[in-house]
Amino acid sequence: TDWIRLTMLGSFREVGRSCVFLQTPQSKVLLDCGISVSSVTKPYPYLDVPEFNIQELDAIVLSHAHLDHSWIIPYLFEYGYRGPLYCTRPTRDLAALLQLDYIKVCQRENKKPPYSSKGIEEMIKHSIALEYSEVSDITPDMRLTLNNAGHILGSATVHVHIGDGLYNVLYTGDIKYENTKLLERTYTDYARLEALIIEATYGGDNSPTQTFAEGERDLVAALKTGIARGGKTLIPAFAVGRAQDIIAILTQTDIEVPMYLDGMLWDATAIYPAYTEFLSRNLQTMILHKGVNPFVDPRLKGIGSSKERQAVFDNKEPCIVISTSGMLNGGPAIEYLQRFCEDSKNALIFVGYQGEGTMGRRIQKGWKDIQLENGKTLQLNMEIITIHGLSDHSTQRQLINFVSFLKKKPKRVIINHGENTNCLDFARLIHNKFRPETTAPKNLETIRLL
Repeated sequence: TDWIRLTMLGSFREVGRSCVFLQTPQSKVLLDCGISVSSVTKPYPYLDVPEFNIQELDAIVLSHAHLDHSWIIPYLFEYGYRGPLYCTRPTRDLAALLQLDYIKVCQRENKKPPYSSKGIEEMIKHSIALEYSEVSDITPDMRLTLNNAGHILGSATVHVHIGDGLYNVLYTGDIKYENTKLLERTYTDYARLEALIIEATYGGDNSPTQTFAEGERDLVAALKTGIARGGKTLIPAFAVGRAQDIIAILTQTDIEVPMYLDGMLWDATAIYPAYTEFLSRNLQTMILHKGVNPFVDPRLKGIGSSKERQAVFDNKEPCIVISTSGMLNGGPAIEYLQRFCEDSKNALIFVGYQGEGTMGRRIQKGWKDIQLENGKTLQLNMEIITIHGLSDHSTQRQLINFVSFLKKKPKRVIINHGENTNCLDFARLIHNKFRPETTAPKNLETIRLL
C-alpha cells in the first residue's frame, strides 16, 4: 500500500449526513451512505465525483441502520453494485425495515423513491453479517472488525486494518459512550489506531450536557406531571433507537396509563427481543433469567389504523403517545400534534435531535404558530418540553471520554457528522487536549492519510 486516502462524500448537514470513501491503490470501500433528513438543497451524498465508480467499488460497510447512514445503499445495488455489504444482523434487518417504510411513505405522498424494493432485496442478498469482534478480510489489503457503538441495536464502530499492520483507521459512525437502559457504552479496546474518524453531533461547545440518567429522571417527572393534570403527551421519536429507549424506561416505572405506539416503530420494536445478545447485560438478565421483557407489556398498545388512532383522540383520559417522525417532518406524529396542540393540559416532549429546518426545531425555538405543508396553521397552547439526556449520541464530554479511554491514541483525528460549528469546536478541543493532528473536512474534501 503506497498511499491511503479518504474523501468525504457526505459529512455536514447540507448533504447526505454520512458517507466516507476510503481508498488505497488496491481497494475502494464505502463507509455508510446516507441521507440528510433536514436538507432541502442536497440531501444525497456526492456520488457523482469522478473517483467514485459503482463498478469499481469493492465493499460497503454499514455502521448502523438509521437512514442518515443507510438510505442510499439500495440505490447502489439497484444501479449495478454487486459486491458485499458488511454489517451486523440487527443492522441488516432494521435498515431493510426503514428503507421499505421509506418507499411506503413516498407512495403515500405521491413521490417517486430513488429505488424500489428490488434494490432492498439485492442489499439483503449481498449482506455479510458479522458478529462484534469478528475479523474479516474485505479486500486484498483491508481487514474489518466491527464492535459495539452503543448507539442503537446492532450499531458498530468500524475498525479497518490496512496493509500488513501498516495503518489502522477507526470510523465511529454514531456512538454513545454511556451505559443506557438498552445498550453498553462504546467499545474502546483497540491495540492499533493511527487515524480516528469521529462523529460530532453534540461535539460543539454549546451542545447539551445532560446524562442519560438525568434525562430518564426528567422524562418520568414530566410525564407524571402531565398525567396529574389530565393531559395527553406526544413524544415524537425515531422509530429505531429512541423509541425503544423510551419504552424500556416507561415499562419499568409505575406509570399506569395507556402507552400508544404509532408508526413503524411498533414493527421495529418487535425486532429487539430477537437479538437479546446485542442488548445491555442488565436487560439480558431481565429478559432471559427473570422473564421480564420491557417490549412485551400490557400498557403498550400498537396503533395500526386510522380507526384506532381516532379512538385515542376520542378518549378523554390521560395517555402517552410515542410516534414517528422524530423531527415532526412527517409521520403520524403530525396528526397527533394537530389534535393535541390547542389544549394546555397536553404536552409535547422532544427526546431527540431536531435538525435545522425541521418543524421540530422551529417548535423548540419557541414558535407558537406553525404552518403545515397543506397550509393549515396550528396554534400551540400545549406545554413544550425538551429532554436532551436521552439522546443516542454522546455529549461533548462523553466524546472526550471515549478518546481518553482508547487504549491506543490516534495521531490523526477527523471530525464528521455534525453541523459546521460543532465539528470545528470539537476539532479544536481534541487538538488542545490530546495534541493529534485534527481536521473537520468539508464535503468533497480528500485527505491523504499515508
